[in-house]
Amino acid sequence: MKKGRITVAALVIAALLIALIPLFALRGAEFGGSDDAGSVMVEEITGGYEPWFTPVLETILHGELPGEVESLFFCIQTGIGVGIIAFVMGRFVERKKWMPKE
Repeated sequence: MKKGRITVAALVIAALLIALIPLFALRGAEFGGSDDAGSVMVEEITGGYEPWFTPVLETILHGELPGEVESLFFCIQTGIGVGIIAFVMGRFVERKKWMPKE
């Protein structure tokens, strides 16, 4: 059983390194994505688009976040949401399973 835990820990560490190393190795790189392409298209159509507000992290950091960091935050939020939904659904299933039959 201990060998399995070591394998899982090594795989988790490897996954974290794969996700985090490019963030620091390509510090000055410029990344673009569909959000950038969409805002360019909106600007072409409307002529002069003014955003309603500046995102909080861009205000704190005095600049934009790279696309990979935004994707990382989105994935973390998705994982937390899926975890909560799975927990609640599991509780419903277990509650139904352990209720006395009438």
